[in-house]
Amino acid sequence: MKVLVAVKRVIDYNVKVRVKADQSDVDLANVKMAMNPFCEIAVEEAVRLKEKGIASEIVVVSMGPKAAQEQIRTALALGADRGVLVEHEGEMDSLTVAKALKAIAEKEQPQLVILGKQSIDSDNNQTGQMLAALNGWSQGTFASEVVVEGDKVQVTREIDGGLRTVSLKLPAVITTDLRLNEPRYAALPKIMQAKRKPLEETTLSELGVTPKTSLTKVKVEPPAERQAGIKVSSVEELVDKLKNEAKVLS
Repeated sequence: MKVLVAVKRVIDYNVKVRVKADQSDVDLANVKMAMNPFCEIAVEEAVRLKEKGIASEIVVVSMGPKAAQEQIRTALALGADRGVLVEHEGEMDSLTVAKALKAIAEKEQPQLVILGKQSIDSDNNQTGQMLAALNGWSQGTFASEVVVEGDKVQVTREIDGGLRTVSLKLPAVITTDLRLNEPRYAALPKIMQAKRKPLEETTLSELGVTPKTSLTKVKVEPPAERQAGIKVSSVEELVDKLKNEAKVLS
């Protein structure tokens, strides 16, 4: 079984994000970039399927600038077999990414596509669902457990009320949640070996995809500074502040 995994290049989650002075976007100058944490979980799950003898090949795809090769090489060091970079400067909305993944899936013919449920920069949580819809494939979102059995895959999903298990017929799209697994670290020998693994480069135009967006970014601003807490001397004073200052009581 061939598994296709999508990964995204984002600002490292340990880095404090800065906003440009003109509030047009996030400042990426001299900022450490990394693989999206949910994408790390997707790669780990694919590698585990390969270690179990279920997956025969793992193909990792990323979209973005040429520097996104770094995140693909990281996935290759973790155990993926081949990489595909869809080189594109500038932003892409979820639908454009889904259309590009559809084109790659038509070429690669994977039985399973695994994505992170969302990226930590845009937080859209849309690409996996859009890809499944475009392909007409079954989907299992927010996966906390994945079990492949023959031509079906059992996906335990995290939902508001607890857990729900669904049975999907392959081919299928799965988006990963935090509790699916604990991603491993790439050992130095694996990092060196990853440099010799094949990495194909293509573009959106070569895939027959025209980048479009129906959204316009108006302004980017940091969250408001949190004010320091205060102490009150009595319950009556607390109720008064909740009613007259916080306006949460009537």
